[in-house]
Amino acid sequence: MKFKRVFLIVMDSVGIGAEPDAEKFGDAGSNTWVHTAEKCNGLNVPNINSLGIADLATIMGTNKVEHPKSYIQTLREESNGKDTLTGHWEMMGIYTPNPLVTFTDTGFPKELIDELSERTGRQYIGNYSESGTVILEKLGEEAMNEGKIIIYTSADSVLQLAAHVGVIPLDELYHCCEVAREITLKPEWKVGRIIARPFLGTSASNFYRTSDRRDYALSPAGRTSLDDLKDNGNDVIAIGKIHDIFNGVGITESQHTVSNHDGMLKTIDIAKNRDFTGLCFVNLVEFDSSYGHRRNPIGYGKCIEEFDNDLGQLLPLLKDDDLLLITADHGNDPTWTGSDHTRERVPLMSYSPAYKNGKLLDEKETFACIGKTVLANFDIKASENEIGSTIDELLND
Repeated sequence: MKFKRVFLIVMDSVGIGAEPDAEKFGDAGSNTWVHTAEKCNGLNVPNINSLGIADLATIMGTNKVEHPKSYIQTLREESNGKDTLTGHWEMMGIYTPNPLVTFTDTGFPKELIDELSERTGRQYIGNYSESGTVILEKLGEEAMNEGKIIIYTSADSVLQLAAHVGVIPLDELYHCCEVAREITLKPEWKVGRIIARPFLGTSASNFYRTSDRRDYALSPAGRTSLDDLKDNGNDVIAIGKIHDIFNGVGITESQHTVSNHDGMLKTIDIAKNRDFTGLCFVNLVEFDSSYGHRRNPIGYGKCIEEFDNDLGQLLPLLKDDDLLLITADHGNDPTWTGSDHTRERVPLMSYSPAYKNGKLLDEKETFACIGKTVLANFDIKASENEIGSTIDELLND
């Protein structure tokens, strides 16, 4: 074991350039990092800059630097998709050959809605693809006044249920989501996630989503690096929606977050006060949910800058036997057409105070190199179904 504590932070959707096959996804030319920086007339990210991000692309506001304490490279996604579950699962060794089913263009089948209504005793309205905040403006008052639940989807493989929790109690909304999860285990309806979206407010002008969101995800399609770590007696601490993404499988402890900043504060607290052995796995979702899907590059840029500021508080807390990995799970270029994710490479920034020879490394063919490298650090053999190879430089500096 070279490193005792490994921190893996996923900047959800912050990709850095189109994959070789991006054209078949309609994403040729996308680049979340570069285009966001251009729209912001440059980004103020001194801490990320110090890790060598400018080695990967020409990003306004950054410049090439020597970075002996960090290695930097890009990773390609081997799986056939560009969604959150596929990206995170691949990091931990799962190859997904077929994209998860979506209902973006059609809404959910009448048979699904009818079964959900019969089993929960509630009426459902909406049933189309829309931004979560916009659909509250359109349908929130009807839902509140008539005790109905809004059902909607997005460009992701997801079924979302929104209810005014002053009218429909939170526990009932969660129960409806559990029923929806059971119904959508049928192959033809198998979405990646069911999401509870509770909201409050008195009218369309002031409805807001509460922090009591809950995800009901599919379990990974095989054993992951998290299972291998846990079964060998290591800590696997999940921060943010990591627990939901893996449906709790392979995780020893989880902490809910209400924002990127909250997630970083929890990570900083663990770095400062917890003497664990294993992995602290963090997802920061606001880049994606609040700015990427809503095509708001200015907000996206400010979100990156806020993360950089928090990163400046984390870096000095890391010890020689700590490893920090910062990556993404897909792209979501906020300057792109539509509201879907974008099929992009992702950066991998690897930092440790113990490093002396940090540099730009070659691109790797799969996100799964992350999980394989973490396992190799702890001298754990990966399960047979897991893909990926070790990034040797990260363990041999």
